[in-house]
Parts: sequence; structure tokens; C-alpha cells
Amino acid sequence: MAGGEAEGTSLEFTPTWVVAAVCTLIVGISLAVERLLHYAGKKLKKAGQKPLFEALQKIKEELMLLGFISLLLTVFQSRIIRICVKKGLMNHLLPCSLSERDEALNPKPESTSHFRHLLAEEEVTAVGYCAAKHKVPLLSLEALHHLHIFIFVLAVVHVTFSVLTVVFGGLKIRQWKNWEESVAIVNYDHSQMFKPKKVTHVKDHDFIRNRFVGIGKGSAIRGWLHSFFKQFYGSVTKTDYVALRLGFITTHCRANPKFNFHKYMIRALEDDFKKVVGISWYLWVFVVVFLLLNINGWHTYFWIAFIPFILLLAVGTKLEHIIIQLAHEVAEKHIAIEGDLVVQPSDDHFWFHRPKIVLFFIHFILFQNSFEIAFFFWIWVQYGFDSCIMGQVRYIVPRLIIGVFIQVLCSYSTLPLYALVTQMGTNFKKSIFDEHFQAKMVGWAQNARKKVHGGANGSSHDGSSGATANTTATASTTATPATSAFKGIQLAKLNQNQNQQS
Repeated sequence: MAGGEAEGTSLEFTPTWVVAAVCTLIVGISLAVERLLHYAGKKLKKAGQKPLFEALQKIKEELMLLGFISLLLTVFQSRIIRICVKKGLMNHLLPCSLSERDEALNPKPESTSHFRHLLAEEEVTAVGYCAAKHKVPLLSLEALHHLHIFIFVLAVVHVTFSVLTVVFGGLKIRQWKNWEESVAIVNYDHSQMFKPKKVTHVKDHDFIRNRFVGIGKGSAIRGWLHSFFKQFYGSVTKTDYVALRLGFITTHCRANPKFNFHKYMIRALEDDFKKVVGISWYLWVFVVVFLLLNINGWHTYFWIAFIPFILLLAVGTKLEHIIIQLAHEVAEKHIAIEGDLVVQPSDDHFWFHRPKIVLFFIHFILFQNSFEIAFFFWIWVQYGFDSCIMGQVRYIVPRLIIGVFIQVLCSYSTLPLYALVTQMGTNFKKSIFDEHFQAKMVGWAQNARKKVHGGANGSSHDGSSGATANTTATASTTATPATSAFKGIQLAKLNQNQNQQS
């Protein structure tokens, strides 16, 4: 009893200074983290970085979810370890073999006393409770504790890897700012504005020369091969950026040729970041499925490492091929072009005609890679490198190499490609408006609705004004979201002018 007295002491017989010191330490660390996140949020809001602020809020939500999971595991652990099942059920779907399990559960005699001391009194009681029924506990207290740690490690690694990917990818995209500035200088040079536009053979344009691979059946294969290898070197060139930028501005911002496409692209990427950093319900389903399939001899975690690897290569190839398709459309329709070459954005180039599906794949790739790395380090720290659940070295090394490769390629190639190429959809993103304009637009639209309803109710006093407002409102309901927004602004201005005249 004396040997285990220190280990088995309850809170009743623990010195108060120990309880107070530990409580102070835990509360202090928690408050420090909370204040740090709060300060970071204030700085982001002050800097006008609303997308990044929302991403930080998403991280807080994940932390709250982790806290709730931790609370559930702690509160219900005594009940979980008292769930008893037949011993035969525990001999199937094991991550380690039965012989390795028996060796772990029956240690050498000299280590028996130490092994017993490691078991909590509550767990020993649960084992006895189930043994009386000729059964075994469904989950031991130690296994429950390890599962608790793994969930926490997984979430932290995923958030960390997502932040690193967006940071390094953002650095790559910010290098394109020089291209944006050089294009603006050339396009808005007053000495060049009144010169007649030059007619150029379509194949003399650098964009077509670099991306057009010919016409015919062979060109399709060459195009996909070129797209596959292009993602590894110079995935985006200046000619690509200039051509896609002009296509976007011509399609969506024709009235504003000085539109800063690079700034818009950064805002759009920041908006998407808050989606990538979270762990959606289907990703938790994925975790549960692969925890289920971690069976001895299957080497599941070696094979699933190829899922994000293959998917990442497929996404990169597809994005590169979209640029080739845009070049082909122009080359096949025109022999010569007057002025600048303009591509035509369209959702038809994307999988299932949905540009947003690319973000879903990138989210899954980052999470799956985080899962691989988190699982490796968790096993290493918790059980040791030689643990049976770790697997053989010939399976471990390729997993680590693939994980590093995915992280680097996604940061420096795939994410920048995504940021540029997904702007080639039929519709633009709401990030096209800056934060202040978005707020004003929402305010104008709300005021417009109020005045429309007010005009309808008071039509007997001002029939012409009500008719004008209702006509405009009817037109806006059948327009696109962007057109509706602009009509709402026009309607608000119209009502303001009418109020001023009255």
C-alpha cells in the first residue's frame, strides 16, 4: 500500500498548495492562449483582414469542438470502460497480431509490479466488473486516453499544415504583384493609348506559343502530358497570368480596365482559407473509416498515403489543362487578333462544371496529409518507433517522403494554380468587392427594400415613385446576383435623389 500511496492519492488527501498551483498553471495557460487569439483577431480586424479574421474564428470553433470532445471523453470514461463484451470479439480487426498483444498484456515478471501500478484504480475495478460477467472491457482507460490525445494532435497538425500551406502559397502568389504592376504600366501609358492596335497572327502570341499543342487526336494526349509535367516547374508564367487576367477583366470588369486583379485574387484566397482550415463532418467520417481499416497485415496507412498524392497530381494536371483549353479555344477560333489576346472564362472547363469542387479536393488533400503525419508522430511518441502499430521501416519511409512532397507541391504549385485558374469560371466571387464596398452595398440593398415596401404602401401619395421602385425591383429579381446588387445600389440612389427633390 505504501508503494502505491503516492500514485493512488485522491484529491481529498492532496495538499491544497499542489491543487492551487496546478489549477493556476492550467488556467494561466488557457487564458494566455485565449488572449493571444483575441489580440490576433483585433489586429486582423483593425488591418481590414476580415477573411483572415473569419479563419481565426474557425480555428476557435475547432478548439471549442476539441474541448467538447475532451469533456465528453472525461465525463463518460468511467461508463465507457464498464461496457463489457465477449472476449472473442476483441480478437478480430486488431492493429497488431494476437501474439504481440499477449506479449504486451503479459510482461516479464520483474516488470509486473510496475505494470500494475500503471493501471488506474478505476480501470482495475472495471476489469474486475467485466471479469465477473466472464467478459472484457470494450475499451481500456489507457486506450481511451491515447485516443483522446490523437484527436487533439490531429486537429493541431491539420490547422498548422493548412496555415503553412496558405502562407507559403500566398508568398508565391504575392510574387506575381510585379506582373500586375508591369501590365498596369504598359496598358495605361498615355503615349500608347492613342496608337492604332496591331494585328498579330494568333500563334505569334507568347501565350499561344507556350500553351497550344496542336489540333487532332494526338494533341489531346500531348496536352494532358504537358499539363502533368508543367505543374512541377514554372506552373504559372507571366504570359499565363497576363492572358487570364485580361480574360477575367474583359468578362467581368469591362467598365473598369484598371481593376487590380492581383489584389482581388489574394482576397479570394483569404476567403477560401477559412474553409480549408476547418475539419468538416465528412473528414471526421474519413478518420473513423481509416481507424477501422488499420488492421494488422493490411498496411492501410501505407496505401492511403497514395490517395492525396494521386489526387494532388490529378488536381494540378487539371488546372494546368484548363489553361491549355483556354489557349486552344482562342487558337481554333482566330487566325489573327487585333490588339490583346482575350480568353473566355467558363465553368465548362472544370469538373462537373463546378470550380468550387477544386477547393473541396484541396481541403481533403491537406487533411489526409495531416492525418498521415499526425498519426506517425502520435504513434512514435506514444508507443515508440519499434511499436507493432508503427509498421515496418520500408512502409514508413515512403509515407514520410510522400507527405513532405505533398506539402511542398501543394504550397508552391497547386495552391497558386488554384488561386489563378479558378477565376476562369463563368461567375466571379464576392471578393471582387472590397470589404467597405460590400458593407455599403448590403446597406444600400436593405434601404432599397425598405423604401420599395414603403413606396408600395404609400402609392396613393406618390404613385409615380412607387411605380418606378416596383419596376426596378421586379427587374432585379430576374437578374444575376451581381446585377441585382448593382440594381439595388441604383435603386437606393434613385430614392435618395427623389427624397432630395421632394
